[in-house]
This record gives sequence, C-alpha cells and structure tokens, in this order.
Amino acid sequence: MIRKLLRLSGVLILVGFAGLVINGWQAFGKKAAGERKQRIEASPEWHGSHFENPQPLKNDFLGALGAMASGSKFVAPADTLPVVNAAKASYQTAPASGLRVTWFGHSSTLVEIDGFRILTDPVFSDRVSPFGFIGPKRWYAPPIALADLPEIDAVVISHDHYDHLDMKTIRAMQNWRTVFVVPLGMGAHLAYWGIPESRIIELDWWQEKTFSEKGGFKIVLTPARHASGRWLVDNNSKLWAGFALVGNKHRVYYSGDTGLFPAMKQIGEKLGPFDLTMIEVGQYNRSWPDWHIGPEQAVKAHRWVRGRVMLPVHWGLFVLAAHSWTEPVERVSKEAERMKVKIATPLPGQSFEPVKPPQEKWWPHVSWQTAREHPIQSTQVEEN
Repeated sequence: MIRKLLRLSGVLILVGFAGLVINGWQAFGKKAAGERKQRIEASPEWHGSHFENPQPLKNDFLGALGAMASGSKFVAPADTLPVVNAAKASYQTAPASGLRVTWFGHSSTLVEIDGFRILTDPVFSDRVSPFGFIGPKRWYAPPIALADLPEIDAVVISHDHYDHLDMKTIRAMQNWRTVFVVPLGMGAHLAYWGIPESRIIELDWWQEKTFSEKGGFKIVLTPARHASGRWLVDNNSKLWAGFALVGNKHRVYYSGDTGLFPAMKQIGEKLGPFDLTMIEVGQYNRSWPDWHIGPEQAVKAHRWVRGRVMLPVHWGLFVLAAHSWTEPVERVSKEAERMKVKIATPLPGQSFEPVKPPQEKWWPHVSWQTAREHPIQSTQVEEN
C-alpha cells in the first residue's frame, strides 16, 4: 500500500512538473511565419534578423548587477496599499467630459475616450514570468476582475515583455469581441494563445487603424525606444511601440516602455496636443538609461509630445528595478512642479477625468534618491 502511494505521489509530482514546463514553454510565445514574417521583413525598422532602434540602447551589464546587489531597502511596500475596488456598475455612466481613465497599477489602464473603450497592456496574473511560481509578484490583487470590466473595443499592447504581455490574461479574452492592436510580429503570440486572426491588427510605426463604425476613432502606433523578447533566442524579433488614441474631441498618448528619443517631438507635432499622456516613470537605472526614461525625462517627454495632463505609469505594482518603490512618483511630482506640468496621481483602481486630475499623495514616505543622486540621462539625445 505504501509503495503504491509513493508511486502515485511520484506520478503526480512528475505530471505537475510537466504541466509547469509545458505552460512555461507556451508562455514563451511563437515566432512569426508566413505572411506575418513577410510584413516584418518589409518594415524600415527591420535589419536583417531583428528590429533596431534609430538610437541604439546603452547597456552596462556589470553596472546593472551592482545596482541590483546594492539597491534600496524599500523596493516594495512594507504595508498593504490602499486600492479602489472598481465596480462594473461604475462604468455604465459615460464620463461627463468624454474622457475618463482608470489606472490598475503598472501600465494597465482602461481609457474611455469619446465613446471608445481601450485597455492598455493588461496584466492580471499574480506574477510577470513564464512560470506561475517564480518571478516578480504583484503587490495587490487586480482592482477589478477581468470578467467585471465593461465591454472593451480594443486592447493595445506595447511590446512582449512579461510585465506588458501576459498569456493568462490574453487567454481569458479569447471569447471577447474586442480587437487587439499590436506592433508587428506580436500577433504570432496572440494567435498561438487562441485569439482569432480576424481580431488581430498588427501595425508598424506611424501606421493607424481607423474604426469607422465608432465615428472614425483612430489608434496610431507611435515609435518607442526599447526592445522585445520573451526568452533568450527571440530578442527584438517583435516590434515595440507607443500609441496615440485619437477621438473626435480628445487625444491620449501612451508611451509604452521607452527611453527618451528625438521622434517624440514628431509625435507631438503630428498627433498632439494630447489631453492626457500616460508615460512610464519607473523601473529605471543609470546602467540602462535608454530602456526606461526615468521621472525627469518623462516630464520632458510629456512636453515634447504636447501633453496637457500627465499620468505616470509603469510603477506601483512590481519590483523590477533597485530604486525605492515610491521614488518614481516622488521624483516625477517634484519635476512636474518645477516645470509647471499638471500630473494625476490616482490610487490603483481609481477612475478620473483629466479635467480634474487627482493629486492626493496616498503613498507613504520612505527614503528615495533624488535626480542629482541617481540621474537618468538617455544617450544620443539633444536636450532642449
């Protein structure tokens, strides 16, 4: 009897381990092939075997290791954070101004703009990793369940890193009627995870999708300065991007992950001004200054794209860098005040209209480094 139980336990362990391996392997995604690959290879950003930024990324590997080894003692909250648990009923009434945004933490938001609903980089899993038992873990549960969200017109995903593209979340959307607007190549992942090809729209930088049935609403794929890849052999095989969301009355810019780059001024000239910008401010380090823009340069980017109100994103949910968890919002608030830029600092799950942005300081005071102590300066960019 004992032998049978041991054998059964061993089989169950092997089956469970095999399941974890298979699930993790599926999370790596899929390579582009056929017509999708042909479109990739026709892109001006494609260079032989991969996508490239016009301005290459600086990487200091040894510096990064040192930074992670000697990081802040406050990389994560010590106490439970205040979260607004959003209710489905709260979205039944249209925003009075025509523009409302709900920040769910990190880069996941719901944008309601001129009768169109867009979900940005939705990540609702516990961890940002190919495996459910390891990797950065979220600090609080999603402020709303996926099933309680209102009907979404479009999901936009900026790139395929795990904190922006989550297989479990995507699979939960298989039966939604929404379309997915993504950079070139990323449709291979979505199709592999069960999203019908008819609901996948892949774009290159500066290309757009117009929704004539929604009054001509447009989603424009904008350049970004970053990278892609879900495992070691697929680096930069998919494009990365930001988005301009263009309605009849309002415009919103979402940066995606990015360093500072000159074409941000072109985004402002061609597509601005923007009623709201959602620009990443966290997960930076001086060892990778071109991958993540940093708080002070985020304010500069907001001004370059001609934004009116700025919502800092890419902070407040995961440990992905060595800085204090409150440092991004402290520094961006200070720089915004200095440059007379209006910012919004909602609680996770809080909805707001940019005409009246929330500016409550809801996070605790912990030690953090100033811009002078830890400057983030993207390379190959003329400052003005």
